[in-house]
Amino acid sequence: MKILYIFPHPDDESFGPSPVMHQQLKQGHEVHLLTLTLGGATAERHKLNLSIEEMGKVRLAEMLKVKQVLQPTTWTMWELEDGGLTKMNPIILEDMVLKLILSIEPNIIVTYPQHGISGHFDHLTIHSVTKRLFCQLKDLQTGPKRLAFFTLPENKNGTGNAHTKHTPDEDIDCVIPLHDDDLQSLHDTLYCYESYMDVIQNYRVIEQLGNSISFEIWDENHKPFLTDLTDKIDN
Repeated sequence: MKILYIFPHPDDESFGPSPVMHQQLKQGHEVHLLTLTLGGATAERHKLNLSIEEMGKVRLAEMLKVKQVLQPTTWTMWELEDGGLTKMNPIILEDMVLKLILSIEPNIIVTYPQHGISGHFDHLTIHSVTKRLFCQLKDLQTGPKRLAFFTLPENKNGTGNAHTKHTPDEDIDCVIPLHDDDLQSLHDTLYCYESYMDVIQNYRVIEQLGNSISFEIWDENHKPFLTDLTDKIDN
């Protein structure tokens, strides 16, 4: 199957989803990644005394290392304004994302949930854009069949700060167990982001995620949980 991950910033793919991407590639699926911005506006740039443009170059270089580690089927990087997705004309942004979806023709799309985990406006914007496009395309014969949201369940402390949002357990539809090599992939991709070492270590990201990754699935209800995003998909 073809799985398309859509995230606004470098590191979004590594703060949780990367071990699942690794697992899916190992299983023979196509894994495609779209990153919309260079992420240069992060507050971490102040610690390094870098401008937004300079930090963007740092994060791009770090994400290129992630690409080498993870080796997704394709990786598309745009240079939209970090923190500015909500200010874009939504028609233009939707059209850009739509063209990529149509070019890849994924079976499954993955992005952030409605709370965006951190609540970052870019996370919320790409959730809304992706969900609307999925609903528009769902009835087409070649349209994606499933929309999933990487999330943190309530019984995990998460990867962010005190404002991190969690998904109630009753809304979790898929919990993917991680094997040793998947966990190694999580470590390897996270540690490509040297400029984020303080965040990774202070919030104990790897320990907090544990040995499984959780997803909501739009307009589906799976109990017991699925253990693979490709299970029970409507073909």
